[in-house]
Parts: sequence; C-alpha cells; structure tokens
Amino acid sequence: MNGQIVARHWVAVAAPKAAPAVATSTVLILGRIWNANGAEHSVGNAALMVVLAAGAATAGAFAAAGRGGGDGVLAATGFATSGGLALAGVAGYADGLSLPLLLWVLATAVAYGIAARYWRTDRRDTMAYERQTTVRREDQAHIERVELLLSRTQIEVARESVAYADALAQALTARAALPGFDPQALTRAGLPELPKPNQ
Repeated sequence: MNGQIVARHWVAVAAPKAAPAVATSTVLILGRIWNANGAEHSVGNAALMVVLAAGAATAGAFAAAGRGGGDGVLAATGFATSGGLALAGVAGYADGLSLPLLLWVLATAVAYGIAARYWRTDRRDTMAYERQTTVRREDQAHIERVELLLSRTQIEVARESVAYADALAQALTARAALPGFDPQALTRAGLPELPKPNQ
C-alpha cells in the first residue's frame, strides 16, 4: 500500500515534467510519418501547414492583446499550437532528418522554458496555500486550547462552589446541634455569599 502511494506520487511528479518532451517528440514523429507518406517537397502540404501555423499564431496574438490584459493560457496555447504546426510542417517537408531534429531540440527547449515558469507559479501557489492552511490549523488549535482551559476553569470553580456550599451546610447543621444556638441571630447577621462561577 505504502509502495503504491510512493509510486503514484513519483508518477504524478514526473509526468508533467516529461510532457513537453513527449509533445514535441510526438509532433516530430508524426511529421516524419507524414514525410514518408508523400509530404516531402509537397508545396500544397507546406502551404497548408504555413496557413495553419499562421492562423494559430494570430489567434495567440489576439488572445494576448485581448481586453483586460488578455488570456495568458489561451495565448500560450495558440503560440504552442503554431510552433507545433511549424515543426510538423518542416518535419514533413524536409529531405533529411537534421533540420527537423534541430527544430525539435529548439521546440523542446522553448517548451521547457515556458513550462518552468508555470511550474514555479504553481509551486508558489501551492506553498502559499499550505502556509495558509497551517496558519488556520494553528489558530483553530489555539482557540480549542483556550476554550478547553476556560471550560476546565469553570468546572473547577463550580466544584469549589459545591464544596463550599457543602461545608457551609455541614457547619450550619453542626452549629444548630450545639446547645444555646439561636437561628434568629444567624438570620439577622446574614449568610455569607457563595462565589459565582465565571460566565
């Protein structure tokens, strides 16, 4: 069971780190398959990829320049799609493997550079959330400790009040049994007041 948790944790940490390389490698492989199936030196196929890459880049630019500072995720998606389509177009059109591999290395490096920024932001947000959660837990634990101390104090005061009343009743009973005891004198003098528990 514990080994499964560790294994799942390792996969959960490693999978996002491998995603940029897997994505660019998939695009390169699909481009080379497309090259082997007739895209090599095909002007029509190259024009199609240029139009698609330009369209994705334009969509990314519009998303970045949108109202309120733009949508960063949508812009990044548009630019990433444009880069992927350009890589696939070059991989499909080129003769040899050197240019597609060079572009694959470049695209993978850029993808990791962009992803690292988001990973840092995510890590900062996660750490801030964990700090806030810890502070809230400590505050709640402090409140619970204070309430426990107050309740114990009130219980102790109530016990002492009961013990005092019991001792007073025993003293009054013992005094009433003494010869010459005048209960009227006690009433005139007044009984001592019992302590009140804290509210």
